[in-house]
Amino acid sequence: MVTREDVERYLLNSELTHEEVQEGMWVAHAEGGPSLVIHHSPPVLVFRLKVMDVPNDQGLCADLYKRLLRFNATDLVHAAYGLEEEDVVLTETLELENLDQNEFQAVIDSFQMAMASHLEQLAPYRDC
Repeated sequence: MVTREDVERYLLNSELTHEEVQEGMWVAHAEGGPSLVIHHSPPVLVFRLKVMDVPNDQGLCADLYKRLLRFNATDLVHAAYGLEEEDVVLTETLELENLDQNEFQAVIDSFQMAMASHLEQLAPYRDC
């Protein structure tokens, strides 16, 4: 099973700057990118990225939720958009049993690709 030290090594091998904010929880980010929270919580490793605040306008919320569900169904393989309190987040959870560097990096790459391809489409829902 992948340990906290293994996750630290995976982070060091990635292109992300990071800091451990509490034992087994890191905040990481690529240059100029949003912060990614990674939490070693055996038997899983949880990735969470805040995408945006939920809009105040309820009409916009309905449209936003439809768009996020479509992204979940068509653009994302394992990760998913969701709501956490008043935040839209992108999350993924991996089992620690057989996790390796390649799988860890694939999550980071998929999050970066989702942000690159979805942020422009989500822009109308920001700051509302």
